[in-house]
Amino acid sequence: MSAPTTTDVVPPEPFGAPADDPRPRGAASGRRAARPGPAGVLVGCSHGTADPAGRATIHALLAGVAAARPELDVREAFVDVQQPEVADVVRDALADAGPDGGPVVVVPLLLSAGFHVHVDVAAAVEGTRAVAADPLGPDPRLVDLLLERLEQVGTGPRDAVVLAAAGSSDARAAAAVERVVAELAARRGGDVSVGYGSGCDPRVPVAVAAARERVERAGRGGRVVVASYLLAPGYFHDRLLEAGADVVTAPLGADRRLVQIVLDRHLEQLGHLRLPAAARS
Repeated sequence: MSAPTTTDVVPPEPFGAPADDPRPRGAASGRRAARPGPAGVLVGCSHGTADPAGRATIHALLAGVAAARPELDVREAFVDVQQPEVADVVRDALADAGPDGGPVVVVPLLLSAGFHVHVDVAAAVEGTRAVAADPLGPDPRLVDLLLERLEQVGTGPRDAVVLAAAGSSDARAAAAVERVVAELAARRGGDVSVGYGSGCDPRVPVAVAAARERVERAGRGGRVVVASYLLAPGYFHDRLLEAGADVVTAPLGADRRLVQIVLDRHLEQLGHLRLPAAARS
């Protein structure tokens, strides 16, 4: 079997950012921001990666958020690998805003609510007036993106699809992924299963091997396609290329629908707070 292929990962141009600096305003660039306005601060908190393309994808996603809501102070934070850490960004945002400033909302740039959401992000806002929003998934728009990625690699009715998620030891994260798998299967039809990179079973290579057996038993010449349920390129996506599939889709990337999901999670959290109209607009 030849090495699996993947669609090219080309992050879109940052929305409204200078060509030589794709980063959103504030802590992501190492600069202290001016006092945030009444709309407050949105802290986009991702896992973090050493992969340059992965970093560029997250930068582009948050630049899109900043362009869509220019009145928001959009800052970048991480739970692992990269700096600044989410607790530090929250602390600085609160100091910049002052006790009577606009809201500070952490939006986890994560696809399910696992350890990092329930521990790292929760600890960063605990005991402060900052609040944490829900992660990006599950959401029907993520299934839209997965279906598009499958179409891009020519996935057909004879192919078996393995949705590959990062994985978590938190059962709530696995339950969220299973909801996405169920919706993907309902909308696509055919053979759809799940595999995880870590934290829970089945692991992606095991899921791929099981899908291969089903395809071979069917005898219709189908392929095994891994649908990457990851935001950006990096370590976990690289492991998918080694899992034994015929083709691996590109990560979800800095799509405009993801920008809207980030904004929706922020707005949902604001709905639980008593805020002036300027902060909710």
